[in-house]
Amino acid sequence: MTAEPNDAWVEELLRLQDTDSKMTEKQMKILQAAVDIFAEKGYAAASTSEIAQKAGVAEGTIFRHYKTKKELLFSIVGPLIAKFVAPFVLREFTPILDAPYDRYEDFVRAIAKNRLEFARRHLPMLKILLQEIPFHTELREQFKTVVLQEIYARIERVIIQFQKAGQLVPLPPLTIVQLSASALVGFLISRFLIFPEQEWDEEQSLESVVQFIMYGLTPRSHTP
Repeated sequence: MTAEPNDAWVEELLRLQDTDSKMTEKQMKILQAAVDIFAEKGYAAASTSEIAQKAGVAEGTIFRHYKTKKELLFSIVGPLIAKFVAPFVLREFTPILDAPYDRYEDFVRAIAKNRLEFARRHLPMLKILLQEIPFHTELREQFKTVVLQEIYARIERVIIQFQKAGQLVPLPPLTIVQLSASALVGFLISRFLIFPEQEWDEEQSLESVVQFIMYGLTPRSHTP
């Protein structure tokens, strides 16, 4: 029986695979099984034998399609970054980045809510990216080039706008992005990876993150 992707992004990944011919049913099973196991265990702890078992194929079948486990990983993450993550992130993110805001706080809150929903819907993909990008230079550089440069340029303009309005401390825009992103990403990692079983008041937790960011970035003359 053909493996059915358990999320829309997996189906999209299969469609975007850059191959000369259609993927076989066995390749689709292998890819789906690899996504599930890489997301659950991480690349280093995953074995091709358990991927084969989950896919319902012989282990040798994997190596007929992918020479190494790393090639299998790259066949997932490479297209995810180049063809799916970048356009998908930008497609969902662009309205947030381009909307008018009266305060930087409102901008941060909109981004936080947007990324929370994105993480909830695409958790397996994000797990693989978070787990593997720090350990694979090629993936890290590809991610920085394809995604971060596009997004950072837009956010930098917003930061400069609010600095000119006196709403943000006069730190370099990159520093402000790093500080804001550290707090938000830390919250998302805690919510979905470290303490997923804990009961969360997401609205209150997210608001606490926003206020934490703003406390550090608001000029003292603007604090209540």
